[in-house]
Amino acid sequence: MNSDIEHQKIDLSQYTLMLRRWWWLILACAIVAAGSAYLGTTQMPRIYQATSTVIVGQTLDQVNPTGQDFFISQQLAETYREMVKRRPILSAAAQSLELGYVPSPANVTARTVPATQLLEISVRDTEPERARLLADEIAWQLIFQSPTADPGQDERRDFIRAQLVDLEAKIQQAEDEIQVEQARLEQSNSARAIQQHQANIQALEAKRAGYQNTYAQLLPNIHGGANRIEMFETATLPTFPISPQVMATVVSAAVIGSALALAGVFLIEFLDDSVRSAEEVSRLAQVPVMASIARMTAQRYREQLVTVSDPLSPVSEAYRGLRTGVRFASVDRPLRTLMVASAGPSEGKSVTAANLAVVFAEAGQRVLLVDSDLRRPVQHRVFQLSNLHGLTDAVMGGNSGILEHVQSTEVTNLHLLASGDIPPNPSELLGSERMAEVIEQLKGHFDLIVFDSPPTLVVTDAAILASRVDGVLLVTDSGQTHRRAVERTADELRRAQASLLGAVLNRASERNSGYGYGYGYYHYRYGRDSDDDSNGQGPSEAAPRRPGQRRQEDKTSALRRWGDWLKRKKTVEQDSGSRG
Repeated sequence: MNSDIEHQKIDLSQYTLMLRRWWWLILACAIVAAGSAYLGTTQMPRIYQATSTVIVGQTLDQVNPTGQDFFISQQLAETYREMVKRRPILSAAAQSLELGYVPSPANVTARTVPATQLLEISVRDTEPERARLLADEIAWQLIFQSPTADPGQDERRDFIRAQLVDLEAKIQQAEDEIQVEQARLEQSNSARAIQQHQANIQALEAKRAGYQNTYAQLLPNIHGGANRIEMFETATLPTFPISPQVMATVVSAAVIGSALALAGVFLIEFLDDSVRSAEEVSRLAQVPVMASIARMTAQRYREQLVTVSDPLSPVSEAYRGLRTGVRFASVDRPLRTLMVASAGPSEGKSVTAANLAVVFAEAGQRVLLVDSDLRRPVQHRVFQLSNLHGLTDAVMGGNSGILEHVQSTEVTNLHLLASGDIPPNPSELLGSERMAEVIEQLKGHFDLIVFDSPPTLVVTDAAILASRVDGVLLVTDSGQTHRRAVERTADELRRAQASLLGAVLNRASERNSGYGYGYGYYHYRYGRDSDDDSNGQGPSEAAPRRPGQRRQEDKTSALRRWGDWLKRKKTVEQDSGSRG
């Protein structure tokens, strides 16, 4: 369970680092998308919408409407809804308003209000007044197409009302005659008279029933039938456009731009599996990252020897921090031989080895830098020395002539053993017993021997040499070294029983590094031109930082990083033990 939580934390940190690296791209895409949407919408014409409402049928005028009445009215409303966008209605409306064109059906919509006989007619137009007039006129044209517009309707209603009044009088007269005949029937004594009165009553009742039936048939026609349309609500003048919605469009564009940028970032990260941060290197190699070295603009090897050419630069301070980390990584036993390795070529291994040898020599140790890359040696170019003789000559020669091949450098206490002639069998030469003897003899003359090795995954030379030294430092190149290569290199070195002390993230940038150490120094330089620690003095009067103070800060930072890494490693081991 704890292991799963730890894995989720690692994945979350990877996503966090990814967002920290690419936040500028996501923000830029959001701003560009929002800006483009704003400019586009401001250039678009404003669209206004007006709505008029009609009611179909006369169900509301009836005292006791039936469900059938509502059903018929709703079905008629659906029919009229389809008629609204037809050409006869639109043409008649345009002709009535004296427009020079017929409104497009795409700009006219109609909908029935659910469970009612109300029909809403909406018109969209660039002119608000024209939209209002069209909405009302289309409603009137729809009314004119219905039986409501028949000019004889009112005359027929007046005639029906007169007939109903006459029928009411006849019905009342029949009622009176029935009552008279009923009284006569009660007073009659002869059978013939009784029979006659009964026949009269039956005739009067039939006559009254006929009047009532006719009255019932004529009465609904006063209020009109179900197929009738009336204007219920005229359109009002719209004051705000419905399109374009500038704010909603801008926000949507910004969200879409950010989403597309985020998808592109995920695609870039998926396709590019190179390491980008110190935390990532530490997780893959399972060792602490002792330093993050910033990218240097210099191209030549000599210019990249920054600890000599620019000893007060932030990069030089990072190498001094690396020196302190190496010292505390080997606190359990003396470190006499150190190999600087990398997964592949051109990852900064040789430059790191050279600068690290310089800072160790500056600390007062007698240091020998050995160019054991017998395939592509470069250390003689870094220090601008001869490569006519070197390691191959020392291994192939006798015991008495080893120091003859060692050259002094311009740095005090630092010497160089160049590669010498490139042999046909570098792996066999480095793995020979004679090579072990040479290393032992050199230990007697120097406090620390730094080996610049070939790439670990390219040839087997590095693994062979790693088994003969006290510690190995793995150099990774930010943006170039692949994650799988870091894992394979660490595994290869461990299989060779090498003591992997730590790793270095080379060519790192502040934006891509999630490690943090070293970048606090990258914004100022030591010396009188710095005003960061001037204690209130002016820039020209800033007190220079003492070397002892600088070493103490390096020591404190390295101890802090080393302790944090040991805590993380202990936590992982405890989680693994509890799962077991």
